[in-house]
Amino acid sequence: MILRLHMGKKITGGITVILLLLLVWQYELVAYGLGQAKGQIKIIWNARPIKEILEDSYVADSLKQKIKLTQEIRDFAIDSLGVNDSDSYKSVYDQKGKPVLWVVTACEPFSLEDKKWNFPVLGSVSYKGFFEYEKALQEKAIWDAQGYDTGVRTVSAWSTLGILDDPIMSELLFRSEGELANTIVHELTHATLFVKNDLKFNENLASFIGSEGARAFLQYKYGKNSTAYQQYIYYQHDHKLFAEHMLKGVQRLDSLYKSFSPDMSREKKQLLKENKIRSILSEAKVLNFKQERYRNLSEKLLQRDSLPNNTFFKGYVRYQSTVSSLEKEYNEQFKGDIKAYLLYLKQKYGT
Repeated sequence: MILRLHMGKKITGGITVILLLLLVWQYELVAYGLGQAKGQIKIIWNARPIKEILEDSYVADSLKQKIKLTQEIRDFAIDSLGVNDSDSYKSVYDQKGKPVLWVVTACEPFSLEDKKWNFPVLGSVSYKGFFEYEKALQEKAIWDAQGYDTGVRTVSAWSTLGILDDPIMSELLFRSEGELANTIVHELTHATLFVKNDLKFNENLASFIGSEGARAFLQYKYGKNSTAYQQYIYYQHDHKLFAEHMLKGVQRLDSLYKSFSPDMSREKKQLLKENKIRSILSEAKVLNFKQERYRNLSEKLLQRDSLPNNTFFKGYVRYQSTVSSLEKEYNEQFKGDIKAYLLYLKQKYGT
C-alpha cells in the first residue's frame, strides 16, 4: 500500500510537471484557448432551446416563423444534402443587436502571403477569432506594428466542427430565406467534413455546398417561380460576379508585387498598390449586377476612410478561389447530387 501511494504521488507529480511545462512553453496558446472556451461556453449556456422559444407568448409570430424555417433548413440539409446529424442549431443565442465574435487577418503588404496561426484540431489557419473586441484590436496592433496589412471583421456564424452544439445566432434570423439557408448549410458542412491544415479547401467547399444547398432548399420549399428563389438566384449571380472580379484583381496585384524591384521605396510601392486597388474596385462598377447592394458596393469601398488592403482580396481566395473547380467536379461526376458528392468527399478524405 505504501509503495502504491508513493508511485501514485510520483505519477501525479509527473503529470503536474508536464502540465506546468506545457503552460510555460505554450502560455499564449493556452491562455488564448481558455479565453475562447470561456466565450464559447457563455454563448452555449445562454442559448435558448428552440422548443422553449416557440412556446413563449412574448416572442413575435414573425420571429417564430423564421425560427421554424431554420429547423426546416436543418432537416433538409441532413436528409437531402447528407450533412452529419447533430444537436447543433436547435437553440438560439440572443446577440441583443451586438456582434459577439471578431476575426483578425494579416497579410504581407507587398505580396499575397497570409499570416498563419497554428491551433490544435484546426491546424494552420489564416485567421484568428476573438470573443472580445479589445483583444482582437490588440492582435491587429501586433501585426500593424510589423508592417502587415491587417483586417478585423465581425462573424455572424461559425462551426465548432461538431464538437459542441452550436446555436443559431439571432442576427441570422433577420436575413433573407436564401442567405439564412446558405449560412446554416455552410456551417453544417464544416461539421461534416474538415481537412486539417487545408483551410482554403474547407472554406471553398462550405461556400459551394452552402450556395447549392440553399438553392436546392428554396426550390424544394417555394418552387423556382417564387420570389424567395428568384431573389436568391439574383444574389448568387451578383456574389459570383463580384467574387470573380476580385479574384482577377488578386492576380493583378500579384503581378504588380512581383514587378517591384528590390531598391524601390516603400512609399512608391504603396502608391502603385493603392492605384491598382482603386482601379480594380472602380472597374467593378460597370459589372452587370442584378441587385442594388452589389451595384453600390465598390463605391462604398472606395469611399471608406482607408482602402481595402491585401486581407480583403485574400478573403476571396480563402472562400471562393476553387468554387468553380468544385462546381465542375460536382456537375460532371455527380450530376448535381449533393448527397452523393459529399459522401464521395468524406470517403476521399477519410472522415
